[in-house]
Amino acid sequence: MAEPAANGTSGKVVIRNVGLMLSGDIDRPILDADTVVVRDGRIAAVGREADCDTSTPDVLVDARGTTLAPGLIDSHVHPVFGDWTPRQGQLGWIDSTMHGGVTTMISAGEVHLPGRPKDIVGLKALAITAQRAFDNFRPGGVKVLAGAPIIEKGMTEQDFADLAKAGVKLLGEVGLGSVKAGAEAKTMVAWARKYGIQSTIHTGGPSIPGSGLIDKDVVLEADADVIGHINGGHTALSEAHVCELCERSSRAIEIVHNGNERVAIAAAKAAIELRCPHRVILGTDGPAGSGVQPLGILRMIALLSSVAGIPAEQVFCFATGNTARMRKLDCGLVEVGRAADFVFMDRAQHTAGRTLLESVGLGDIPGVGMVMIDGIVRCGRSRNTPPATEIPVVVATAH
Repeated sequence: MAEPAANGTSGKVVIRNVGLMLSGDIDRPILDADTVVVRDGRIAAVGREADCDTSTPDVLVDARGTTLAPGLIDSHVHPVFGDWTPRQGQLGWIDSTMHGGVTTMISAGEVHLPGRPKDIVGLKALAITAQRAFDNFRPGGVKVLAGAPIIEKGMTEQDFADLAKAGVKLLGEVGLGSVKAGAEAKTMVAWARKYGIQSTIHTGGPSIPGSGLIDKDVVLEADADVIGHINGGHTALSEAHVCELCERSSRAIEIVHNGNERVAIAAAKAAIELRCPHRVILGTDGPAGSGVQPLGILRMIALLSSVAGIPAEQVFCFATGNTARMRKLDCGLVEVGRAADFVFMDRAQHTAGRTLLESVGLGDIPGVGMVMIDGIVRCGRSRNTPPATEIPVVVATAH
């Protein structure tokens, strides 16, 4: 296996002999294709090998019959700076999560920074700094979309205009700061939306000292773009209230690893019954009191497929194309023009499932054999997943 490239562009990459290609598109989760061509980090062609220009690649990858899927997207993380979390005193958690197939992370607020400023000048400065820092630094190659301020009382429309002008595109969880009332939150969420800043609201009981209960009525009134951890982070609302949120709101339904698993299943089933599975997105909500979960997204996929009875190929879309479309990202789908972020997987060795999808449907997480970000190999066989039955190999390079 070639060593992961540290920088530079991918050049022309040809990936052949894909056994199963998951698209990330919930309307068409499986593609009739076995080949992907990448040029300088972007998908240039997807199809059958005979129909693609596979000549003179800079890198040739033989997938050896494994599954190719879009890189997984964690819709809810709490980074601080670099690949370090003071919440658990751990280093390397982002790189470790990349070994779980995650290629993009989205901040729901840099809340665990020791001494996090809560004055308006300070919170704006922190958000801009975090956005800049992670724009310049990708731990393990992972794209961390950070700089998500926690809104506080006293903020004005001009503050949101200033944040947007500086490049901030996210709000941290509404409700983690002093703004907890539905009417006040609604005003600030609307200001954020006006300036192109996407919002997420905390849902459920308090997660850390200083946060509080955000009930269904506040969530509905605030009308944030994402119903953050609808299954609680950690403590969930009642199943009835969660299902009511799914029905009465049109916003993203975010289900997280660090929440109530029973309610996670109820929320996913409600989305299926309401015929809006495209609204479901997945996150871990880590680092948190329960730690960091390098395999958290894969575990959620296996949980929802095996217990909620949702086909595995659809659940993979919750963590890829659904999130990409909801978050307006250029990754998450295997289609021409998108970023070439891929995870190669196969069924874990000795699983009872005869195929990768069947094994996930039985509750087993797959083995990751390779992760590629912007067409560049970032890891080979994962150090965290169970060993995959088969793994792809780099069979030729031009260098």
